[in-house]
Amino acid sequence: MSEAKRKLRIALVGVGFGAEFAPIYNAHPDVEWVALSDSNAEKLAAAGARFGIERSYPGLDAVLADPDVDAVHLVTPIPLHAEQAIRVLEAGKHCACTVPMATSFADIRRIISAQRKSGKNYMMMETAAYTREFLMVEDHYLRGDFGTISFARGSHMQDMEGWPDYWMGLPPHHYMTHAIAPVLKLLGERVTKVHCFGSGRLPEERQKRYGNPFPVETAIFRLANSPVAVEVTRSLFQTVRPYSEAFSIYGDKLGFEWQQIEEEDPLIFSMPHAAFSRGRKIHHEIVTPPDRQDLLPSEIAPFTKRSVFSDGKHLSFVQGGGHSGSHPHLVHEFVRSTVEGRSPAIDVVTAANWTAPGIAAHESAMQDGAAVEIPDFSI
Repeated sequence: MSEAKRKLRIALVGVGFGAEFAPIYNAHPDVEWVALSDSNAEKLAAAGARFGIERSYPGLDAVLADPDVDAVHLVTPIPLHAEQAIRVLEAGKHCACTVPMATSFADIRRIISAQRKSGKNYMMMETAAYTREFLMVEDHYLRGDFGTISFARGSHMQDMEGWPDYWMGLPPHHYMTHAIAPVLKLLGERVTKVHCFGSGRLPEERQKRYGNPFPVETAIFRLANSPVAVEVTRSLFQTVRPYSEAFSIYGDKLGFEWQQIEEEDPLIFSMPHAAFSRGRKIHHEIVTPPDRQDLLPSEIAPFTKRSVFSDGKHLSFVQGGGHSGSHPHLVHEFVRSTVEGRSPAIDVVTAANWTAPGIAAHESAMQDGAAVEIPDFSI
């Protein structure tokens, strides 16, 4: 029976944070079953028992060897993403992968090649493109409320001390997608060039794994068909600042700024209708982004607010249910695009366009801010 005629069978690989997605897939009306996979047998058994999921695999090899598996969602460490995604696609299975897509231009090209040869879907599961805040701003943008956009910025500030070893010394902008994706999705453009400076200095021991000396990187990007410049800052270590994945965008009629801390609400700025005068006062309004359960099937809509990860204190829930409600939206788009036989919203080229700027930015930082061009991955 063709994929379009039956429900999907999905394997979720990585049941640490990845366990967040298990009950969402399990409840989705277009999913026949979800299976779990993890190299840690204890974690695998615990996740299966918790969610009532009996089907499991001891690792990716076993998942790929099973012809009954239609699609694989990878929630695994960053250094594994590229090779694992390629293996999934080459095995003839659809692939969803947590961010980032890869950490080199060469690996991005390899994933694109594998996707095109396989004809299967590849979707990068970028949470920032489906948060409540983004969906609210997108509605304003599509209505033309912002007017002409003049500037945008993104930032991702997070202290990674105590996280798994592969994070130690990671180039900050290699994990940039949360900060730049919302802006690029709104403007519908790709990045062509970047200047970036590193800031601060990591201890020598922490530099060894990746050869990266910077705890913080700040970049300014030029877009393909837009006069708008985009600024992005990412910090990983040695920076005392509460966690924030944020973006702001400014037009000549409306502006939006992410909240300073996650417990607050964002700001909308608007221009008064009074005639121009020097020093005119710009209005500001604290807004609460609406929850968009209306965009989802009723079976998974409650997951925009429901925590399923341990006690709900994982950082994805600092912003509310599943990175500000994004998880069920991501699952729904991956499942429906596959069932409908269409490309997902964050397809392989879009994923490349959102990932490559961070790779290029780090190259620029290592060259003291020299301009680095970003390839066009659509050709």
